[in-house]
Amino acid sequence: MKLLNIEAVLDRDKGIRRAGHDDTEVLNELDDRTTSYAILSHRWKSDSEVSHKEMIRLMKMGRKERKAVKQRDGYRKIIKSCEQAKKDGYKWLWIDTCCIDKRSSAELSEAINSMYRWYRNSRMCYVYLHDVDKLAFPSEQDFSRFDKSNGWPEWFSRGWTLQELIAPRKAEFFNKDWISIGAKQDLTSVLEVITRIPRDVLRDGQVLRSSSSRERPCIAHVMSWASDRKTERVEDRAYSLLGLFGVNMPMLYGEGSKAFQRLQLEIIRVSSDHSIFAWNPRDQLREDGSILADNPSHFEGCHDIEKVPPKKFYRELMRRIGVDVDADQGRLELLRRGVESPQLSRLDVTNLGIEVSLPVIRDPVSNNIEVILPCSDHDGNLVTVDLQPRGHSFGRCFGAARIPKNVTHAEFTSLYLVWSQDTQESYDHQDTEESCYDLRLDDRRALCHGFTRCGSFPREITGDTVTFSSQRNILIVVVYANDNARSRFAVGLGCYLDKVWASIFCDDCPANKEVWSSWEGFAKQAYDILWDGPTHNSCRNTPNTIKDVHLPQSVCDARVICGSSDSGYTNVVIDIQLCPGCCGGSREHTYTSRSYGLWLPWTSRRNRSHKLQLDGEPTEFDLCSDQGIAVGDYGDSPDGNFRRCGNMFKDFGIDLTNSPYRPVASLVTSCSRSPRRVQTQHEAVVTSSSGENMILHQPKGLSLPNNEEFELLLKALSTTLAGKLLVTAVIQCSQFYKVDHEGRRKNLGDGEFSYKKILRLY
Repeated sequence: MKLLNIEAVLDRDKGIRRAGHDDTEVLNELDDRTTSYAILSHRWKSDSEVSHKEMIRLMKMGRKERKAVKQRDGYRKIIKSCEQAKKDGYKWLWIDTCCIDKRSSAELSEAINSMYRWYRNSRMCYVYLHDVDKLAFPSEQDFSRFDKSNGWPEWFSRGWTLQELIAPRKAEFFNKDWISIGAKQDLTSVLEVITRIPRDVLRDGQVLRSSSSRERPCIAHVMSWASDRKTERVEDRAYSLLGLFGVNMPMLYGEGSKAFQRLQLEIIRVSSDHSIFAWNPRDQLREDGSILADNPSHFEGCHDIEKVPPKKFYRELMRRIGVDVDADQGRLELLRRGVESPQLSRLDVTNLGIEVSLPVIRDPVSNNIEVILPCSDHDGNLVTVDLQPRGHSFGRCFGAARIPKNVTHAEFTSLYLVWSQDTQESYDHQDTEESCYDLRLDDRRALCHGFTRCGSFPREITGDTVTFSSQRNILIVVVYANDNARSRFAVGLGCYLDKVWASIFCDDCPANKEVWSSWEGFAKQAYDILWDGPTHNSCRNTPNTIKDVHLPQSVCDARVICGSSDSGYTNVVIDIQLCPGCCGGSREHTYTSRSYGLWLPWTSRRNRSHKLQLDGEPTEFDLCSDQGIAVGDYGDSPDGNFRRCGNMFKDFGIDLTNSPYRPVASLVTSCSRSPRRVQTQHEAVVTSSSGENMILHQPKGLSLPNNEEFELLLKALSTTLAGKLLVTAVIQCSQFYKVDHEGRRKNLGDGEFSYKKILRLY
């Protein structure tokens, strides 16, 4: 490796020329195994770094050019690193920016394949955090300072710095002014929080090379550390992980995501760890075809994946398939022998695919199978992968195997798993078309109440429209916050198994944090909770679904209303309302379509018995004998009959003259086909109840208005009217009687004409 001669670099910077030193001796080729040297880890800034070529010919440059190089931040890093290394007693220093001649592909490839070893063999690693200006190491997430890197210094978000944290035996962190802010050995607790890397790995990276599987984290776990890290080039997401897995491969910049595919194949050739197939543990991605992941992000959430030893695997397998141990002992013995045989640990890369031998459960309806891996998830359950036949091999296919609960037959068998992207494309489903679903977000009402849309996670939303693909399972969390009210809530917009849904979540904001500035951490918390929660019903092509939560330490509820529109969108309305007095957790209600359904800040689960159409839309009503009941009346129903307590307009002094609150006339029509004899009667409609038809002659409908002004009025009165039934529509008729299926009038006796009004109650 090429190392900087610290004394020569510092002398040259000061303009000192020593006897026997020429300008090229700042870099020397030395053996990393026998040389005592320090090494630098930092965040690259491509426009300010000093290259190998510039470092060699610095003194041969013109005065103006040399001055420009020395004024760069990258040159200052080199000098400060040399000064610190000299202070610590080192003569040699390695810095990636100027110690690798990147013009040589051979030298670059050698450096990348040797990088982990070079950091491992260094005596000291200096970690330079360019965005830390305080005198202490950051111990808590701070989105106001590190808003682009998840609340931590940017160094922790980069791909290459992962191995640069794990490999060195000793590392010291410095802030932007090169003041020491802590040693790696003393910061393992907070480093574990930031990176999710276990402390024993941070204390000694050689744990990754341990021959004991109990000490060594599984492949999926190691991959998860890189799942949210970024690199300038796609290929570097794979190349930066070579050292962590102890494999080597040539560098082929320009191959794109195939680099990560090659990395996984190299790992499989030297490993028997099936957790490399356990990516996408929460089924967030609907990636069909290759058994291999496209990139490290697919291993997000795999930090709890663990390998299961053979004997425990067999016990868990019996529990997983629910086999009675007294039944079919011969078959169980074959399964046990297979699970505990060396064949289980064998993974071979062939032209047909990756050959494995694993327990398999077959779908009795299709040819699809469910393969069970010898590894467990965070709940201790065995990880399974659904596969579908692809020629002579099997490809990953999300949700392909639908195994009935009564199917308990598992067999230990060998099969080939598709790994090539080319193979995947040739066997892609020809009958599966991708559909796109658009969600239109309307949060104007939340904004009017002082809430701000802070942002979204993990995908940024620009504008008010979100598009989901039917072939992806995805969740996006949108956070709203009000600093003055110290309240915040998160709205989850998701697509799961071709179902579009919305949900809502809130928490108690920490007293020592600004509500708005800490939104990203809250978004991740909400993301985990909503994704791990129960499966949600689709809000596409359905009536409005309303979900609300009470905001802690407030008198308000946050509400998400979603339902389909005539234009093909799924509308999602975010609203804030006064709490109607019931503050017990989240509530969920289902309403009729918003195009004709009145918005109400509370709901009644009253079962209405009569069905009619009001202005062309299906609506349900109650029967009422009290002819004094009017639209806007409110009351209760202790015995099943509505009892009036007052009228919202009269009691609150609302003038209905030329008012947007004025009730509106509504057209009343039949909801079902009229009996034959009734069809000839003019101005008559039919309603049904308990299978019986009833005739209304000359019906006249009157309804509360469905406009934004009246909605705001209901919100203002919601606390007063909470728990009451509200008359939202009245239908009055000249006659009301029952008929048989032919339309013949039934004899009801006295009082048969007393029911002149029917009510829509909420």
